[in-house]
Amino acid sequence: MNEDILINITPQETRVALIVQGAVQELHIERTLTRGLAGNVYSGKVVRVLPGMQSAFIDIGLERAAFLHVADIWEARPHDGQNAAPTPIEKILFDGQVLTVQVIKDPIGTKGARLSTQISIAGRMLVYLPQDNHIGVSQKIEKETEREQLRARLQSLLPPEEKGGYIVRTQAEDASDSDLAADVDYLRKTWGAICHGARTLPATSLLHQDLSLAQRVLRDFVHDETASIQVDSRENFINLTEFGKTYTPSVLPRLHHYTGERPLFDLYGVEEEILRALGRRVDLKSGGYLIVDQTEAMTTIDVNTGGFVGGRNFADTIFKTNLEAAHAIARQLRLRNLGGIIILDFIDMENNEHRNAVLAELKKTLSRDRTKVSVSGFSALGLVEMTRKRTRESLAHILCEPCPACAGKGQVKTSRTICYEILRELLREAKQFNPREFRILASQEVVDLFLEEESQHLAMLGDFIGKKISLQVENSYHQEQYDVILM
Repeated sequence: MNEDILINITPQETRVALIVQGAVQELHIERTLTRGLAGNVYSGKVVRVLPGMQSAFIDIGLERAAFLHVADIWEARPHDGQNAAPTPIEKILFDGQVLTVQVIKDPIGTKGARLSTQISIAGRMLVYLPQDNHIGVSQKIEKETEREQLRARLQSLLPPEEKGGYIVRTQAEDASDSDLAADVDYLRKTWGAICHGARTLPATSLLHQDLSLAQRVLRDFVHDETASIQVDSRENFINLTEFGKTYTPSVLPRLHHYTGERPLFDLYGVEEEILRALGRRVDLKSGGYLIVDQTEAMTTIDVNTGGFVGGRNFADTIFKTNLEAAHAIARQLRLRNLGGIIILDFIDMENNEHRNAVLAELKKTLSRDRTKVSVSGFSALGLVEMTRKRTRESLAHILCEPCPACAGKGQVKTSRTICYEILRELLREAKQFNPREFRILASQEVVDLFLEEESQHLAMLGDFIGKKISLQVENSYHQEQYDVILM
């Protein structure tokens, strides 16, 4: 099953779409303004050592000096297994000293970035610790036998001259030896480039920046079934080619510069797919549809037959709709990058064979997901519970924000409900104050309702409180917004 990767790059953001058989399967977006400094490695220059705070200010070329605490200095820590106190910072650093540091926390407000002298470089399946010699395994890999196997496999792949240590990430659980070896090779090359830069570049220079989204595509996304990688920016195509020559040479024959007149994402219908991926309803080809609701705690996906009336009988119609929905659900999870707890409400099936077939089809389509997925069977209520590992923000969280009118509820009060709220507010105000007139400021829809169907209720209230009530349309107000002014 051939896969094409499209990379759309502009100065403000990079967008990546994975296309399989003409359909968008995944979307990745990285914006320039929100790309932090954490993970970057600099050649820093000590500006000032503060013995009283056991800290130092380091110039790494940013607007504000960065902050280095003695606890984050690798050389200050006891390495003999004893619980001795760290070496005082004034015995390690001095003003004007140049040292290699890594940002572990981005600058926030008036605070500068926080630094560490212990460098760690993240790969696809491994994290490299060049100053350590320990091989650790992610705590999320719980089985001790599996942990020992991964540790032994990695140890056998390391070159004899290796002095650094590694942490095996959860993504390495199903990795082949060639995948692990490629990651080791990439990390060692990256560390070599950092060391060369530290020796040759002046102080405050950037020695290593965490990979951009486009570079991560070459390192992490490409596999045997990837047919082509198209980039619509000539400058970035050249940069990616240089990156590929050093780190991923096998990818280069599939890397192409797109020069067509139509925008790359328009040509493949990606822009329309993004709009559809932000909606609640997903239409199926048969006439059925899904309703996707994303909340803070979980995501629910409801399957409906809609206009689908095909099939020999009702049970067959439901079965075919659920089979089609299983494929659509797997695609939507990847496309929208939905993670955490996910509840699937398939249409009820009384036939156990149909249930098992739908569940098997769902697991089969989810097996192509690069993110870890766990699926349980049908519950007593006929729901399928599953989890999908959260690796990044969902598409909706990246592109959208809560509606200012409904505050994220997904619905607003009706005009009539607001009218009755205003009538109660008028009565409440009339009991406390004695103005000459009450003026209602509200949206066009609410004012229209007061002038038509609710005019009698408004007039009755005016007679009851003995005050004049006037109406004023505020075009900037949304339907739930209003003010009662005392004149």
